[in-house]
Amino acid sequence: MDKRLKYYDLMEQLHGKIMSGEIRPGEKLPSENELSAEYGVSRQTVRKALQILQNEGYIYAEHGRGTFCSEMLRHTTPSKNIAVVTTYLSDYIFPRIVQGIDQVLTENGYSILLKNTRNSRSLEAKCLEELLQKDIDGLIIEPSKSQIFCRHVNLYEMLDSYHIPYVFIQGVHAQLLDRPQILLDDCRGAYLATRYLIELGHRRIVGVFKSDDTQGQQRHKGYVQALQEAGIAYDPDKVIWFYTEDRKTHPFERIRQMARDRGNHPFEAVVAYNDQVAIEVIRALNEEGLSVPQDVSVTGYDNSYLAQTCRVPLTTISHPQEELGAAAAELLLRIIREGNSNIEGKCVLMEPELVIRESCRRRDDTDMTQDDKNNL
Repeated sequence: MDKRLKYYDLMEQLHGKIMSGEIRPGEKLPSENELSAEYGVSRQTVRKALQILQNEGYIYAEHGRGTFCSEMLRHTTPSKNIAVVTTYLSDYIFPRIVQGIDQVLTENGYSILLKNTRNSRSLEAKCLEELLQKDIDGLIIEPSKSQIFCRHVNLYEMLDSYHIPYVFIQGVHAQLLDRPQILLDDCRGAYLATRYLIELGHRRIVGVFKSDDTQGQQRHKGYVQALQEAGIAYDPDKVIWFYTEDRKTHPFERIRQMARDRGNHPFEAVVAYNDQVAIEVIRALNEEGLSVPQDVSVTGYDNSYLAQTCRVPLTTISHPQEELGAAAAELLLRIIREGNSNIEGKCVLMEPELVIRESCRRRDDTDMTQDDKNNL
């Protein structure tokens, strides 16, 4: 009985220090020998006390390093801090997404901890590791290279185990499709842009898409659907794929090559992944002596300030940036209030709209071959 009382008494004393903050989350506990000397008990008594605390999740042991206070204890009381992780901060749509998030969170008494990954999966993992060490009530995250297999799902599982809710925006990792998410219907958006070009009489339509995120894959899917619906054969030679790392050079160079070879492989229109790419497409066409929209029609995506201030204002797809951010914040707050992520409406698909400007024109009879006329 005395031994039982001793290790329970020691466990309760250590538990009290942990809960009071005297032993902080992540802090290394004294060794078994040090605890034995400090409390005047045997190492066996110390070991039993520590085992109870470990079984209940208050501490954890790392082989060769020692015993540490669990990081989970950082998250036992509300901090009113929400982490927001985006792929880029200075990019043209993200400030407005963050603005939408901030407005909702501020109104509800929360502060934002802002991080970016530069669309790097290793930096995303590092951000998550850092956030697991911080006192946050929730997380809104845009996944990096969401089309590529995620090798750090364990970090999201740690968030789950710490009861830190999170909401994905703009994409979601394939292994986490059941998690809360606020997305734009990118398939529908690219479908609308491509269908509009087809309605203007264009049939040889180039598509430029990003291969390492789900937005690019979904926009390619919408492009294909519109072509198929119109009875236009899909031509893989008219699709340009690019990656995060070559986004500033590859689309530009490939469009220049295609423009030079336009006599042998003609095209009349380009559906671009976003407004930034569309601007590069127009620049490449201009350098090869082609005008937009006189020679080639071009559409963008996002309805950013670039689309409005471009020398040829862009026909594009609207991106409800602030609304998306606000919806993500509202969903996260609902999950925090209701205590779990299994709530109705946790997966939201926002509807895009076509914004028509001056970068596209209708093909007239002089532009068309007899085959084109027969196919319309």
